[in-house]
Amino acid sequence: MLADRTSRPDGTTTDATADADEDAARIRFHGRRHGRRLRPGRARLLDDLLPSLQIELPPAGTRLRQQDLFSRPIDELWLEIGFGAGEHLAWQLANHPAVGIIGCEPYVNGIASLLHLIDAENGPRVRVWPDDARLLLPALPDAAIGRAFLLFPDPWPKRRHEARRFVQPDTLGMLARVMRPGAELRLASDDPGLVDWMLWQARAHPAFAWTAARPSDWRTRPADWPATRYERKQLRGQPAFLRFVRL
Repeated sequence: MLADRTSRPDGTTTDATADADEDAARIRFHGRRHGRRLRPGRARLLDDLLPSLQIELPPAGTRLRQQDLFSRPIDELWLEIGFGAGEHLAWQLANHPAVGIIGCEPYVNGIASLLHLIDAENGPRVRVWPDDARLLLPALPDAAIGRAFLLFPDPWPKRRHEARRFVQPDTLGMLARVMRPGAELRLASDDPGLVDWMLWQARAHPAFAWTAARPSDWRTRPADWPATRYERKQLRGQPAFLRFVRL
C-alpha cells in the first residue's frame, strides 16, 4: 500500500516499517492471545474471512492510506483499541453505515467472535489488526481518525504493573497524531483506580480536553454507546464513560 511518508517533527523522514520492527522489539505484550478451543465454524472464519480484513503494515517509508484500506468509500474512519468480543464494534458498524472502523485485538477468540457478528454488508467497512495497537498506530496517517474507543481495558491494578496500562503519555501522543481536531476519544472502565489514572493522564495531555460538565456526563451511558458482554456480566462497580475531544 502506498501512503504519505512518515515524518518527524523536525521534518526528516523515517521508515515506518523499520519503526514498527523497533516497536515490536521494544513493546512487550502482557495479555492473552488464545482462550478455549474455537468451535469449527469460528475457526473457519479465521481461515476464510480474516485474511481479507487483516491489515498489513505498509512498505518501508510509507503510511497506510484510507482509500487503500476499504473497498468502498467511507465518510469517516474510527478506531477501536481492544474490541474484546466485538459487540460494540459490530453495533457501531451497523448503526453508522458511512463509517469505516479499524479494530485492534490480539485475542484470537475475540477476533473470531467479531467475524461471527459482522455480515456481508458491513464487512467491507471493517479492518482488523490482530496484534497490539501500539504496533499499528505509527503506520496510521496523520489526522485520519474521527473517533477512537478504548473500552474496559485490563486495569492492571497492581502498582508494579501500571506501565502496562494502555493510557500513557506516549500512547496518547500517538493517538493525538492520528486523530483529527475535533475527534472524540472515548474511554471506559469500572475500575476506580484505572478511571482515576485515565483521567489524570488524558487531562494532563495538551492535545485532549475532557468534555464532562457535570457528574451525569460520565456516569450515564450515551445513547450511541452500547453495552458489551463484559458490562452485562462482569462489572465490578459503577462504570465511568469518559469522553475527550482532540484539540
